[in-house]
Amino acid sequence: MRTFATSWAFPTTVLFGVGGIAKAPRACQGAGMSRPLVVTDRGLADLPFVGTLMEALAGAGLEPLLFAEVRSNPVGANVEAGVAAFGEGRCDGVLAIGGGSALDAGKAIAFQAGQTRPFFSFAGSGGRWRQADADAIRPVVAIPTTAGTGSEVSQGVVITEEAGRSKQIVFHPSMMPKAAILDADLTIGLPPLLTAGTGMDALAHCLEAYCAPGFHPMCEGIAVEGVRLVREALPRAHADGADREARSMMLAASAMGAVAFQKGLGAVHSLSHPIGAVHDTHHGLTNGVLLPYVLAHNRPAIEERIVRLAGWLGLPKASFSGFLDWLLELRATLAVPHSLAALGVPGQDFAGLARMAAADPTAAGNPLPVDEQSLRILLEQAHDGTAF
Repeated sequence: MRTFATSWAFPTTVLFGVGGIAKAPRACQGAGMSRPLVVTDRGLADLPFVGTLMEALAGAGLEPLLFAEVRSNPVGANVEAGVAAFGEGRCDGVLAIGGGSALDAGKAIAFQAGQTRPFFSFAGSGGRWRQADADAIRPVVAIPTTAGTGSEVSQGVVITEEAGRSKQIVFHPSMMPKAAILDADLTIGLPPLLTAGTGMDALAHCLEAYCAPGFHPMCEGIAVEGVRLVREALPRAHADGADREARSMMLAASAMGAVAFQKGLGAVHSLSHPIGAVHDTHHGLTNGVLLPYVLAHNRPAIEERIVRLAGWLGLPKASFSGFLDWLLELRATLAVPHSLAALGVPGQDFAGLARMAAADPTAAGNPLPVDEQSLRILLEQAHDGTAF
């Protein structure tokens, strides 16, 4: 057997189960917080469970401060405003609650609160994260209200740099939340379109991680089981938003996808990031549109492993085409658009998007090497919907 030099890391404490939000005060105290900044988005801030959470934190002797200025695709200005609120409130940690945008923003605020360098100076590859003062990163407790990004168990964030209209990835091992609370009750009632979009994000994480090159059998096994959970649970959660078992399974699959993508992501994400930054599309839904086109492009490098996956899932045809048929059928069931045009992305500036996609760090994890030309072809195929 060949020898490999790799580094494997696995996530934090996960408190899983219906009603888990009641454990938030103790989780904050366990992380050393007494004055948590509660980070969420404006759409959630006025919902009853956020008010109940604030009361529970205060009732436990904590002094929470609410910050809800987070966009659906968070931008650097949101992080700056959050850092200012953190300082003005003399906060000592972050409790992030919401979808991936709120969780990413909360983690970014906790990361940046004690730094002296600009936030985006830590973005990208080349070990820039090592320039951060690790001791100054504040603790985070994360509570997802959607099942997609898995940000609650990841060491990175994606924040849009407004000046360049580009999504930037900032990573640091100490950005991992001290605890993640996965409570399916908080996802009950999520509209079908958002259920589909976030679920496709979880599926894309699992599939891209499974197909990424490199040796990481732990992540690969987690990715396979994550795909199985999505196959079983996502149509159920989409059809019946009150199905707590399906919602719980999707929360697990979402977290598993984020753990698995330590192994790598690929062209789905490298394309989705600039599309979202420029056209403000929903990240998971964009992933769902792109996924079959990228899989077909990567077929020469991944067919054998997709055949294995199709067999493990028990698909009627344990073949690459059988797996692709299932994926297309799943998208149709969830009403995921078949093309970027149907998603509302205009058929222009593909050269610019391809250039941004080629520079995205996730492009390096694609099973087949990609460049501006191949990525532009993928954009054109996905825009026109002509590959299938």
